[in-house]
Amino acid sequence: MGIIRKTKSVKILLKEFDENSSAVSVVSLIERLSSQMNKTTVYRILDRLEDDGFLHSFLGKNGHKWYAKCINCSSSIHHDAHAHFQCLRCGKVDCLDTNFNIPKIPNRRVDVSQVLLQGSCEQCLE
Repeated sequence: MGIIRKTKSVKILLKEFDENSSAVSVVSLIERLSSQMNKTTVYRILDRLEDDGFLHSFLGKNGHKWYAKCINCSSSIHHDAHAHFQCLRCGKVDCLDTNFNIPKIPNRRVDVSQVLLQGSCEQCLE
């Protein structure tokens, strides 16, 4: 589907990801932007941004959906096979720039993989 035009709502959501280097939960976005747009609009725009290769999503603790900015993705190619880290103390979630291999499974093709590592972030360790 994709973003056809950059409406005020789209610009507001794009700004959220330009100003934030870590991942953001959809719950947090809906709460933060509730005075500017309804939750249906937030979900619709997030879906379109993901379709366009601007964002990728994954499930965090408690099954909440998180979104993070893509790097070198497009509407046809996503490079999202990487691990994410969620701090159990402060809740911060980051994309990890670490290599991991998805195992080859006989008679199967893996299209999507989600790896979520949990523990304490650098700030909470201090």
